[in-house]
Amino acid sequence: MYYDEFRAMNTAIVMAASGKNHTSIEAGFKQVRQFINQSEQRFTRFTDTSELAQVNRNAGDWFQVSMEMFQVLQEAYRLANQTGGLFNPAILPALKQAGYDRSMDEMIKDTPNTQPVQEVEKHDYREIQLDADRRAVRLSSGMQIDLGGIAKGWIAEQAAKQLARVSEACAVSAGGDMFLINIPPNESGWEVGLEDPLEPEHDLAILHVGPGAVATSSVAKRKWMHNGKIQHHLIDPRTGKQDLTDWVSITV
Repeated sequence: MYYDEFRAMNTAIVMAASGKNHTSIEAGFKQVRQFINQSEQRFTRFTDTSELAQVNRNAGDWFQVSMEMFQVLQEAYRLANQTGGLFNPAILPALKQAGYDRSMDEMIKDTPNTQPVQEVEKHDYREIQLDADRRAVRLSSGMQIDLGGIAKGWIAEQAAKQLARVSEACAVSAGGDMFLINIPPNESGWEVGLEDPLEPEHDLAILHVGPGAVATSSVAKRKWMHNGKIQHHLIDPRTGKQDLTDWVSITV
């Protein structure tokens, strides 16, 4: 098994691939690194030049997007429908109001910020319009979307599919999102450590999984101090505020 690790999307990216042609796998790692870095620049909300930032700036008007952006928007809309709006990409104003207005890497280095608490305008995901023929999107006026979580999962999946072209079995892990293709030779499955959210240096269990995906969401890592309160990144779209829950971490 060959491994490669680097940092992107404010998290550790780990790739694993098995195969006989080491040169091809190394080339595959290089190609996937490039894809992930390009995708981060496309989907990030932390730069004014990203495609997502352009989509948000053009709220109220039709805006033609890339094939990759349209795919993720379609998937986000489908999942919003499937969950009755419990998953809602239109929560960016709520994230900013909670103080999550910079990348997590920057927030860790900076001092806590303070700003007046205001009522956040909530938007229904059904206000997002998609035109497949023109590959265009129209957000309602004032709407801003965040695709951070779903885009990261999509990127991990697409990256693994690219790596699978040059390997017998492979996996790509992007923080809490992992996609696995095939099973390593002479193994019954993949071993995935389930991190203890309260003691990250320890594993709660070792999962034995086949091809597919493993996703974890937690309130323990992406958290910060804002206006004298501890905040985290999981927003309840029904209230526009951080979700108050007894659950620390959930893995699917």
